[in-house]
Amino acid sequence: MFDRSKVFVGITPTGWTNDDYPALGDDISFGQCVSEMALAGYEGCSVGHKFPRDPDVLMRELSQRGLRVSEPWSSTYFTVKNMRERTFESFHDSMAFIKRMGGTSVVVAELGHAVHQQPVPPIANKPLFNDDQWKALTEGLNALGRIAAENGMQLCYHHHMGTGVMFRPEVDRLMAETDPDVVHLLLDTGHLYWAGDDPLDMARAYASRIRHVHLKDIRRDVMLRCNETNRTFIESVIEGVFTVPGDGVIDFAPIFKVLADADYAGWLMVEAEQDAAKANPLDYARKARDYIRKTAGI
Repeated sequence: MFDRSKVFVGITPTGWTNDDYPALGDDISFGQCVSEMALAGYEGCSVGHKFPRDPDVLMRELSQRGLRVSEPWSSTYFTVKNMRERTFESFHDSMAFIKRMGGTSVVVAELGHAVHQQPVPPIANKPLFNDDQWKALTEGLNALGRIAAENGMQLCYHHHMGTGVMFRPEVDRLMAETDPDVVHLLLDTGHLYWAGDDPLDMARAYASRIRHVHLKDIRRDVMLRCNETNRTFIESVIEGVFTVPGDGVIDFAPIFKVLADADYAGWLMVEAEQDAAKANPLDYARKARDYIRKTAGI
């Protein structure tokens, strides 16, 4: 289905440890995390807070396990005051790191006024940007996208629960108001499903702009219960709202077909933020890898 010379399967550390909520998986070491990624059959990973900061050390540790870095995360803050320059500085640092590590994509998300790290329900309290904030965001992303392109990189925007770009109409507006040549889309199946929209429909709509994919499944019963009881984002994660592909309600096979038909090139990243004390990371990593082999043929 996919061209194996252009499509790679990776996993994020969020099933083992979590950057936003360091207490989750606090007892799991970097060595255990990356060794189990390799044991489960992955080719790469994103970088977590327990990973070595020295690029040479990190590259050595990963290469010993047959892994490489798939992406860095770079938060943007274009919708808040006096953060434009710091956003650019952070982006340059992230881009330099991923270039040093041999990657080609920088994942970004606008975290201005975001609530997913706050003790509030994410849907009811998500930010709603006004026209001036949308203009600042889209112009800022276009500028970052051009910088990335000039450096042989690509910028991939991540829609996210609890942020100003969460619902499908907000993704549509961001896509319509940014330059398709330099601002690409990261499709996150779990975040979009939780936001009440259809990942397959969005894959069809933006197949030509999707350059990065987070494969996240949803336990629908947990999602509904957490929504009804006004759980926070982190409470929902701990209760198990997210899981790996093949363990929830999302049918990934047609999504893979849409991407393959569009000649998708890039990473397919398993990303299931879970409490490692409740969901054994290696078991779930293997479950996801087996499911991808069966449904995507890679």
